[in-house]
Amino acid sequence: MVKALQGPGPCLARGRGLWFHGEISFAVWVNMALNGLTAPFAAALMDRFGLRRVVAGALAVIAAGAALTTVMTEPWQLTLYWGVLVGLGCGSMAMAFAATVTHRWFVKRRGLVTGLLTAAGVFGQFVFLPVLSWIVDHYHWRAGTVTVGLTSLIVVPFVWLLLRNHPADVGLKPYGSHGFVPNPPAAPGTGRRTLKVLSAVVRTGPFWLLAATFAICGASTNGIMWTHFTPAAHDHGMPVTVASSLLAMVGIFNVVGTISSGWLTDRINPRWLLGSYYALRGLLLMFLPAMMGPTVQFPLASFVVLFGVLDVATGALCCAAAMLAVIIRRAGSDMKHGAANELANSAAASR
Repeated sequence: MVKALQGPGPCLARGRGLWFHGEISFAVWVNMALNGLTAPFAAALMDRFGLRRVVAGALAVIAAGAALTTVMTEPWQLTLYWGVLVGLGCGSMAMAFAATVTHRWFVKRRGLVTGLLTAAGVFGQFVFLPVLSWIVDHYHWRAGTVTVGLTSLIVVPFVWLLLRNHPADVGLKPYGSHGFVPNPPAAPGTGRRTLKVLSAVVRTGPFWLLAATFAICGASTNGIMWTHFTPAAHDHGMPVTVASSLLAMVGIFNVVGTISSGWLTDRINPRWLLGSYYALRGLLLMFLPAMMGPTVQFPLASFVVLFGVLDVATGALCCAAAMLAVIIRRAGSDMKHGAANELANSAAASR
């Protein structure tokens, strides 16, 4: 939604003043930062309270943040409502949700399943972009924000009725398992255990190496493409709806890249995959400024296809989890519980 707000030009009208890209981008930064910082604690909450409650609660928080955004009048309110509330809600589902579902419901093909779940989430985001841009252009940005909030609320009852915490809840065994796996009891002290995991892994070199690579990943995807591509294309004379449609096409090809990445992770060392993805993505971004213009030409269309394939392939979690598992295993036996256990075991199976 913030992408759509940025589209109409260098600033957004507010009363008698203007909101510039820097003000909106700060709210986006808060949103993305909380999205990442929330993930480890979201996994712990899923251990303690179950998938259904956490996901339903996260969707409700997103809806509340979107609703409050419609009545904002100052940039700090955008940061609070969209940056903090929506960021917390999205971070509570994102990668932690995919990792938890994959570990609990699958024994085989975990890399492929993680890729599918990640692709589905990214594809949904980009499908919404042209729709939200059209709503903003023809009605108002508040109508687009209401659409986001209502969509989140509509999904809540489906989550509550259909989502199950564990295969044992419906009498099934995980896919690929040779025997029935009982649903483990809720683990107390998940918050303390999560802090213990984090305090241990931050003392290891591989963790910071992996964190640095994903910082570059976020800067080149969330920072450049997902946040600034539409307003930058508009500044070059391209209509907002066309630029948003290009991002939607990136999302479509994300599905191909992310699923393929998950499939490859089951067969190839994920470190080689990550290195290749980053190198190719960097080369594409180097040539992007020369491709921008008022119309879509063949070079820009080619960029959309290739960048789409590579964009979220690095974020399928299976690649990162396989590397992070080594760190968790070395940090100590106490980490083989809860969220850390899910991440490590999922990674080991993916390899």
